[in-house]
Amino acid sequence: MKFSELLSKRWTESNSLLCVGLDPDVSRLTSHYSPDKDGVEYFCIDIVDATAEFACAFKPQIAYFAAIGAEKQLENICAHIRANYPTIPIILDAKRGDIGDTAKMYAQEAFDRYGAHAVTVNPYMGGDTIEPYLVHKNGAAIVLCRTSNAGSGEFQSQLIGDEPLYKHVARRAANEWSKHGDVSLVVGATYPEELAEVRAIVGDMPLLVPGVGAQGGDPEAVVKNGANSQRTGLIVNSSRAILYADTSDPMTAAATVARKTRDTLNLYR
Repeated sequence: MKFSELLSKRWTESNSLLCVGLDPDVSRLTSHYSPDKDGVEYFCIDIVDATAEFACAFKPQIAYFAAIGAEKQLENICAHIRANYPTIPIILDAKRGDIGDTAKMYAQEAFDRYGAHAVTVNPYMGGDTIEPYLVHKNGAAIVLCRTSNAGSGEFQSQLIGDEPLYKHVARRAANEWSKHGDVSLVVGATYPEELAEVRAIVGDMPLLVPGVGAQGGDPEAVVKNGANSQRTGLIVNSSRAILYADTSDPMTAAATVARKTRDTLNLYR
């Protein structure tokens, strides 16, 4: 099943727009877990089990695993999700962006090694760097468009003609890249007006929206500006606010924050 189809079913099944980000920082693990690769694996699996009923997707950030040589542990976490929660999409947050055969290898890594359903990619080098993710038999690309970080406007807001670059990316995704395969966009919760602009350009295309939670994005503004015609269309990511909600009872706290975040988003649908 294509990523967008799996996601659409999951939105309905879970009644949730919440994506739980898996960003396991060894230095922030509680005493319940060893501060090493195995501790990261057990921590993430526990987070998955604690929050699955409230999630429309899981998004492991590859850097947190690669930095400590925990790629095998990431494989195990993804396998756990696929085996126990087969209706929940896995988004590999890798922000890849390279040409030709290198892009094909990155696609193979994401979809064959980790079993992800979609991977985040950087469009800076052009459409030919995105196509390998779209044509892979198991592939889907989530393209950076208007990201949530404070410095994103340095390039993304630069005008090309009379429109900022992020609008050109959105139009290219809607009118060209989507013809090659399953494509979505990343638009940050910290820029709700731009989120509305992108939604108007791409129609019902799924949007991955980071920045709710620790980064301070407003759930009401996200839903009102970003929901599609079915009042879904959003993959609203929260990572740190869920993962590190409470050091004394981390999994109970994670489940509580995930449920509250899901319910808050649903208030505005």
